[in-house]
Amino acid sequence: MLIKNARTVNGETIDLLTKDGVIAAIGLALAAPEGEEVVDAAGRTLLPSFIDLHCHWRTPGLEYKEDITTGSASAAAGGFTFVNLMPNTKPICSTPEQAFAVEQEARRVGLCDANQTVSITKDFDGVTLDHLKTLPDSVRFITEDGHGVQSTDVMARAFAICARKGITLMSHAEEMDISPWDYRLAENIETIRNLHLSEYYGTRLHMCHVSTKEAIEAIQNAKWKGVPVTCEVTPHHIWFTKDECDYRVNPPIRQSEDVTALIQAMSVGMVDAIGTDHAPHSAEDKAKGAAGMIGLETAFGVCYTKLCRQCGLPLARLSEMMSRGPALIMGLENKGLIAPGMDADLVLVDLDTPWVVKAEEMHSKSRNTPFEGAELYGKICLTVKGGKVTYRAE
Repeated sequence: MLIKNARTVNGETIDLLTKDGVIAAIGLALAAPEGEEVVDAAGRTLLPSFIDLHCHWRTPGLEYKEDITTGSASAAAGGFTFVNLMPNTKPICSTPEQAFAVEQEARRVGLCDANQTVSITKDFDGVTLDHLKTLPDSVRFITEDGHGVQSTDVMARAFAICARKGITLMSHAEEMDISPWDYRLAENIETIRNLHLSEYYGTRLHMCHVSTKEAIEAIQNAKWKGVPVTCEVTPHHIWFTKDECDYRVNPPIRQSEDVTALIQAMSVGMVDAIGTDHAPHSAEDKAKGAAGMIGLETAFGVCYTKLCRQCGLPLARLSEMMSRGPALIMGLENKGLIAPGMDADLVLVDLDTPWVVKAEEMHSKSRNTPFEGAELYGKICLTVKGGKVTYRAE
């Protein structure tokens, strides 16, 4: 494939040629081999495709909310070519065999690759860690997403096992005895506990959906001390404030001072990734109080509009948090950059034409989004995975 007349994050105009799934050449006036597809970018911006560290596709067992086919289509429409899936399925993903089956099905669908995480405790029982000791090297992450491990003793032993095996522990920070009456305190206490455990054992730790000013400050302080911690922030936690939106999500929408602190941390390089926390629910489940929202197809538009157009964050910094940062956390060295020899995983975006979010037009099986009707910039025009088009806007 040859992509002509594309704009880079620095405003330069380039042509880009892919071959055998990788970027073969970047320059001007490049020619495509006979019979190869030529795409005229017409001055739109070409970025490395996005990687989501925090996503739910609901397979197995909850496919009425989302399945791998619809999740893959939603990811491709949002500019994503790789997602990291949470284990809170039915049954809970506690075995490498179940993880491999999900990953294999994503490869069969072919629109977006997936890594399936494994639970910290077996079946989320909060106690049993024996399955961790025999996990193969192919398992990169473990997490108790949606719950958090409540026992400090159990969590300490999990950190020790992960340190020996080189596994990254993803933390949903919530002290569940406290969250019903003070979710801010619940997030802050578990954040600090897990940062101390990471420092003590030298275990790689990734903090999911950081939402409070105190939590992001603690993570920054830990980074300055050399603790091996990374973190993600969701699009909805930088777009909404509690006074504007009370949509049910965990952690909840926060106050304006929290939004300011998160954006400041992003601007100085302390936030490593944007994680969508794409959490599809049926209308019935949402009406019953299920927490979460879909986010793959709105992530770039929300972040570009808020961070770049409204707050002046350089596009290169946003691209780093949506592509290269998560690629490095995942150990995907050949992804997340536009350079010869890198995987030809690309996204073409229109930064200048506004578009309106319409849930009915999304590719997800679910429609639970508080962004309905929002006017955003940063429309996804084309997604390319391994040199092949996986999404093309009408």
